[in-house]
Amino acid sequence: MTEIATTARRLDRRLLTSGVIFGVGVAAFVDETVFHQLLHWHHFYDLSTPAVGLVADGIFHAVGWFLAVAGLFLFADVRRRGGEGLARWWPAVFVGMGAFQLYDGTIQHKLLRIHQIRYSVVPLESPHTSGEYPPVANLAAYDVVWNVVAVLLIVVGAFVWHRSTRRREAGRA
Repeated sequence: MTEIATTARRLDRRLLTSGVIFGVGVAAFVDETVFHQLLHWHHFYDLSTPAVGLVADGIFHAVGWFLAVAGLFLFADVRRRGGEGLARWWPAVFVGMGAFQLYDGTIQHKLLRIHQIRYSVVPLESPHTSGEYPPVANLAAYDVVWNVVAVLLIVVGAFVWHRSTRRREAGRA
């Protein structure tokens, strides 16, 4: 393998890593913002008091942002070294987002049970409601949708990444 090919493979791995890290950070941010802050469906850690849950949310939010920024710095480094751009990076971001969501839905929700996607009754003060979300009889639908979306993100990202790799290698031949 030539030195140019070795360098290209290293940049490819770094590009993939930066996209996955950024994707995990973005998925964490969306999860924290939508499900924790806006909908109040759960906290990152629900096995203690609401105050502990709130602190856990803050730490989770900070880690998500740190990962997103780290992924962007890695991506900038890849570009500075002459690596590929956004068209190759976005599939890796999708893989990272899906990986986070699948980990969250399987390990955190079901195996460790530190929180669920949604609980049966969640307080919500609003002039347009009776004060609470209606009870949810079956959480399985939430779990299925959560994990199916995760798998779709991974599959789409992996497919596009693989296809772009084949196209690029065919162009070099």
